[in-house]
Amino acid sequence: MSLDTLERRGVEQSTSGRPRADRRDRRWRATARLDRRDRPSRALMVALLLASATLITLDKQGGDSSPLEPARHVVGEVFGPLETATSAVVRPFVAIPGWFRTQDSLRGEMKELEAENARLRAQSATSGYDRNRLEEFDGLTRSADNLGYALVPSRVVGLGPSQSFSQTVTIDAGSRAGVHPDMTVLNNDGLVGRVLRVTSSTATVLLVVDAESVVGGRVGESMEVGFLHGRGVLGSSGALDLELADESAAPAKNSTVVTWGSESGAPYVSGVPVGRVSSVYSSLRETSQRAVIEPFVDFGSLDLVGVVVPSGTSSDRAVIEADGGLR
Repeated sequence: MSLDTLERRGVEQSTSGRPRADRRDRRWRATARLDRRDRPSRALMVALLLASATLITLDKQGGDSSPLEPARHVVGEVFGPLETATSAVVRPFVAIPGWFRTQDSLRGEMKELEAENARLRAQSATSGYDRNRLEEFDGLTRSADNLGYALVPSRVVGLGPSQSFSQTVTIDAGSRAGVHPDMTVLNNDGLVGRVLRVTSSTATVLLVVDAESVVGGRVGESMEVGFLHGRGVLGSSGALDLELADESAAPAKNSTVVTWGSESGAPYVSGVPVGRVSSVYSSLRETSQRAVIEPFVDFGSLDLVGVVVPSGTSSDRAVIEADGGLR
């Protein structure tokens, strides 16, 4: 290839490259003009800032009588309903997490209320029983104070076997509680019976209504003495028969009968209420007066009883002292 040919080609390349460079320069200049056209002018920015500052100053100084208040009112009238509608639409979705939290809280509260209701139902079901036991214990402390005897409190835990043909009960106090045979047993109503035999933790009590039971009694009003015999029957017909030592004497109806008392207080201490005279009848053959005594104690519902013990007795449980206090 000749030198002339190379020179011509170089001239052509330089000539053809110049238009491309010119096109690229024009493109960048056009972009710069667009950028300058889109940006606001400095004067406009300054004017907007001044206008904003002026409106803020006027609104603050005007207070309730601000010149912008009418415009604010118009905006509120226009956009207020839109905000209310939007809030009504969005509120259910926003409240979903709170709804789940509320449901969990309500379930917890329901469980607590159900447990509380169950506890209250149990208390209501046993309230009568608990109230009766408390009244019996209070009555036992009053009896100790009134009679002047120390008592070992105990519960009736069993009835005597029916095949034995005797009226006995088992109590949960034995020799460890200071209980021994031939001790008087009473409750807050009156005389219950006497201790027959004991173990270390229990005792068998012969009730005064037993057919083999004999108790010395005294009519409170006349001070006449006699002997009380059981009929061997519990319940409302479980009466006692009183035979006075003076066969010619007749106790008055509704007179109170108390224990006469035994030597050294065994098996019965004196002054314990037994019952009330319900009727009096005469025996022509024996030329004697007899009285029917209605016991104060309901032997069909015995629960809390007290065994009369000497003051200061060592016991495995609290002892009700003669003054009604506990030791």
